[in-house]
Amino acid sequence: MTASKATRTIEKPGKVAALGIATIVSGAVNIMAACGITLALVLGTLGLGIICAPLTILPAILGIFEILYGVKLLSNPPQPVRPSLPIAILEIAMVLYLNVISLVVGILALVFYNDVEVKDYFETINA
Repeated sequence: MTASKATRTIEKPGKVAALGIATIVSGAVNIMAACGITLALVLGTLGLGIICAPLTILPAILGIFEILYGVKLLSNPPQPVRPSLPIAILEIAMVLYLNVISLVVGILALVFYNDVEVKDYFETINA
């Protein structure tokens, strides 16, 4: 008996699960860092730092997108999702905010996206 395409279970590679978890952690760190930087900037300058507060918007917004993307990667059954190169590149750009965790996650994401097993998984769930 052959399993139809609808009832066939798709096994998630370990690299995709690891990438999902790492992306969620990086998102949480980015959100906490953005809130911390904003708070320190505003309180440290007795309110005058509110002018510079918009500089912390990038980590906060990226953190939200990272968490949403990581949850999609970990969902069971798998949701159709493509490799997100913009998120990986912005994670690497977080080194400007001295966030080494996002830098590592962004590099791992780019490396994992080029893995054959991960490419096959993304092709399968998006078919």
